[in-house]
Amino acid sequence: MNKMTQFKELISYEEALERIRKSIKPIRRTEIVPIEKALNRVLTEDIVANMSVPPFDRAAMDGYAVKAQETFGASPFEPKTLKLTEILHAGASSNRVLGKGECVQIATGSPIPKGADAVVMVEFTERNGNDVNILKPVYPGANISPKGEDVGKDQVVLRAGEQFFPARIGVLAALGRKEVKVYEKPRIMVVPTGTEIQEVGSPLQEGQIYDVNSYTLSLVLSENGAIPIRCKAVPDTDHEIGKAVKKSPDYDMIVFSGGSSVGERDLLRNVIQEFGTIVFHGIQIKPGKPTLLALVTGKPVFGMPGYPTSCLLNAYLLLVPAIRQMARLPRKIEKTVKVPLAQRVASASGRTQFLTVKIKDNQACPVFKHSGAITSMTEADGYIVLPINIDVIEKNQEVTVFLFD
Repeated sequence: MNKMTQFKELISYEEALERIRKSIKPIRRTEIVPIEKALNRVLTEDIVANMSVPPFDRAAMDGYAVKAQETFGASPFEPKTLKLTEILHAGASSNRVLGKGECVQIATGSPIPKGADAVVMVEFTERNGNDVNILKPVYPGANISPKGEDVGKDQVVLRAGEQFFPARIGVLAALGRKEVKVYEKPRIMVVPTGTEIQEVGSPLQEGQIYDVNSYTLSLVLSENGAIPIRCKAVPDTDHEIGKAVKKSPDYDMIVFSGGSSVGERDLLRNVIQEFGTIVFHGIQIKPGKPTLLALVTGKPVFGMPGYPTSCLLNAYLLLVPAIRQMARLPRKIEKTVKVPLAQRVASASGRTQFLTVKIKDNQACPVFKHSGAITSMTEADGYIVLPINIDVIEKNQEVTVFLFD
C-alpha cells in the first residue's frame, strides 16, 4: 500500500499565477490560413500595404463631380448651371476629362473624373434635362475621399502579435490578401482519470458516473485559442496514468482531471515525479486546493480537481491564463459588477475562496452546492472572491462579481 502523501507546500493564488506565467512558453509554430479562418488568430509578422486604399480618388457622396471654382457664389436664388455630360454608376469609371461648365453625375465610391476636384451633394442641386443647377458652392476636395486616405502604400497596417478581429481581417481584404501567416493553435490533450468515469452515452454500472470534465475543459480550451484533444478516461493506476504522461512530447500541454489529491490515491504526482518536475501542488484556494502543475519534457502538465464544479471553476481561474499565454492571446479582461450580497457567507479558513453566485434582483445570490455539482456553475453568472484574511461577508455588503460571460 502506498504511503499517505501530504501537500509539501500550499502556495497563494497569486503565487500560482506567477509560477504559471514563468512556466508557459508561447507557441512558436506558424501556419498560413485563409483570411476567413483568421478570426482570433495571432499575426506572426507586420503587414505592409502593397497598395493605397482607396486606390483612387473617389466620391464620398452621391451627387455631381464638378470644378469647385465654377460653383462659387451659387445659391438657391442665383444657382450656377452646369451641363451634365455623363452618368457614372457605382463601379464605373470614365476616361473623359471634365471640361469648362460641365459636370458628371456620380455615385458614392466611384472614381472622380479627370478634371473634377469636388462633388456637390445631390441634395444641393436641381436637374432639368441635361442642365444641373448648383444651389450651394463647394470647396476643392469637398466630398472626395482621396487616394490613400484609409491606407497609404508601404504603410504598416497591422503589427506582429496582434489578434485578428473582423475589422483587421477587413484590412487584409481591402489590400487584396487572401491568406495570412499566424501562430498555430496549441494542441492540448485532455485526460479524465478515474476507474468510475464512463464515456457519455454508455451504460452505467453501480458506482460509475459519466465523464463531465473532459467536455467542459475542452470547451474552455477551445474558447481561448487552443485545439483540445479529448481522450477517454484513464483508470486510476500508475501504469495507465504513466502512459498518458509519456505522450507529453506529442502535445503542447496535457490537462488531467482527477488523480491529484491528498492520500493514497495521489497518483498523478507520484507518476509525474518519475518523468518531470513539480512546479506546484496545492494552492490556498477553495475549491481547487489539490491543483497541480508540472513540467514533463519541457511541456506543462496540469492536474485539475476531479469534481466538476472545482474543475471548471479552476479552469477559468488557472487554465485560461496559461492557455492564452501559450496561444499568444492577450490577457482576458474580466467583466465585473458590484452588487449587494443576498445572504451572509463565511470563508474557508486559511484559504482564498471563490464562491459562485447568481445575480437576482440586483443581488449576488450564492449558488454553490458542493464541488461535485456541475449545476453550481450552470446556475451561476459569475463568482465572488472571499480573501484569505476575511472570515465573513455580511448580508447586504457590496461585493464584486466576476462574470463568466
